Order: sequence, then C-alpha cells, then structure tokens
Amino acid sequence: MNGTDTFGDVSSDYERFEAELLAQDQDAVHVVVADLEDREAHLLVNTLVDDGLVTPVPNERVLVHEPSDQAFNSIVQLAVFHRGWTTALDVDAKTE
Repeated sequence: MNGTDTFGDVSSDYERFEAELLAQDQDAVHVVVADLEDREAHLLVNTLVDDGLVTPVPNERVLVHEPSDQAFNSIVQLAVFHRGWTTALDVDAKTE
C-alpha cells in the first residue's frame, strides 16, 4: 500500500452525496411544461402576441418569439418553448 488509509478517505462518499443533493435541487426547480393543451397554448400565445413578445409572420406562416429570436410554426411548440424559457430565466434570477 502507498500509505493511504482507505477507510479514512471519504471523498467519494462526499462527491456522491453532493451529486445527490444537486439532483434533488434540480428536481425542485423542474417545472413541467409539456403538459399543455391546445386551448391553453392558444390563450398563452394570444397573450404573448398582445404583449409584443411574439410576432406573427403571415407570409411564412411562423410565429417569432422576440426575446429569443426563435421562429415556430406550431402554437403548441411556441407555448411550450416560452414556458421553458421563462422558467430558465426565473431559475437564473434565483441563482444570482
């Protein structure tokens, strides 16, 4: 042996514990965004259009999410994206 005490070394236990706590933190901030019905998606996107956060481009049949500059051809995809985007901003604001 090289002189290290294998019973006294708890670094791997600590790393495993820290990883488990981090996973629990991630679960706590996880917000379900995929469970979105068509009607709810339409209401959300209509509100976003009214607020100027989404711009419809009729010639290309897309909706542009202005804060992220992402284009979508599905109202549900846009609504799910916006919810996730908003959640990410909220998480970032809490960690600062």
